[in-house]
Amino acid sequence: MSIVVTGATGQLGRLVVEELLRTVPAGEIAAVVRDAAKAAPLAERGVELRVADYDRPESLGDVFRSGDRVLLISANEVGRRLPQHTAVIDAAKAAGVAQLAYTGVLGGPDADFVLADEHKATEALILDSGLPYTFLRNGWYTENYTDNLAPVLAHGAVVANAGEGRIASATRADFAAAAAAVLTGDGHLNTAYELSGDTAWSLAEYAAEVGRATGREIVYTEVPAAAHQEILVGAGLPEAFAAVLVDVDRAIGRGLLARTDGDLAKLIGRPTTPLAESVASAVAALRS
Repeated sequence: MSIVVTGATGQLGRLVVEELLRTVPAGEIAAVVRDAAKAAPLAERGVELRVADYDRPESLGDVFRSGDRVLLISANEVGRRLPQHTAVIDAAKAAGVAQLAYTGVLGGPDADFVLADEHKATEALILDSGLPYTFLRNGWYTENYTDNLAPVLAHGAVVANAGEGRIASATRADFAAAAAAVLTGDGHLNTAYELSGDTAWSLAEYAAEVGRATGREIVYTEVPAAAHQEILVGAGLPEAFAAVLVDVDRAIGRGLLARTDGDLAKLIGRPTTPLAESVASAVAALRS
C-alpha cells in the first residue's frame, strides 16, 4: 500500500508530497507525474514515480495498486477536466484503492458558478464508483491574488467585479497540509470537508493590506463584469478563461467563497495563514 499523489509536480501536488515527507517514509509515497525528468528530485529522495497522463487512459492502467490511498488533484485545464478525472477514477476503481481523495471546490453541490461545474460532476462520478472517498472542497487560494501583484502595483489598484463580497482564502500550503492529514489519518472516509481560511476578507481590505505592505496607496476598483472581461482579455488571458474568472467574481459577490466552517484549521491543527502574512511574503519576494 502506498500514498499516491497525482499531479505531484504541480503547485499543490509538490506541497502535498513535501508535507507527507515530514511524517511518512519516502518509500511509502508514490508520485504520479507526466514527466519523470521533472520529478527526478523526488525520485532522488526515495519517492516512487509512476508515470501517466490524464489524457491517455491506457497509461493509468498500472498506476494504482489495491489498498492505495490516492489523492486526485483536479486537473488545471478548465473544460477538459471531466474526461481526465474519469480516466483516473476508472483506474482507481479497477485497482481497488482504499481511498480516493479529491480536491474539489468550496460548497460542493451548492456552488453555482461555472468553475464548480466540473468539480461537482467529478464528485458525482466518484460517488457512483462506490470507492471510499474524501472530498476536499478547497476554497480560493490566497496565491490567486498574491502571485499576481505586479499589475496591482503597476496600476495602484485591485480591479474586480466582486462587489463587497468576502473571500475566506487560505494558502496552498494550508490546503496541502489538510490533504496530507486525510491521507495519513483515520476517520476521513466517505466524508466531505469544506476547506477555507479562518477569516474572510474583502478586496477593499486586500488592497489596503497591499498598501500597508508596500507603503503605497492601493485601492479597490469595482468594475462591471463586461468591463472586467475586456481588461482581462486585454492583459492576454484567453477569452474563455477570462469569462470564468469574471464569473468567479460574481460568485464572490454572492458570498459563495466566504464561508468559514473551520474544517481546514481542524484538519491541520493550527490556524490558517493570515492574509497579512501572505501579502507581506509576496511583497518581500518581489523586492528580493
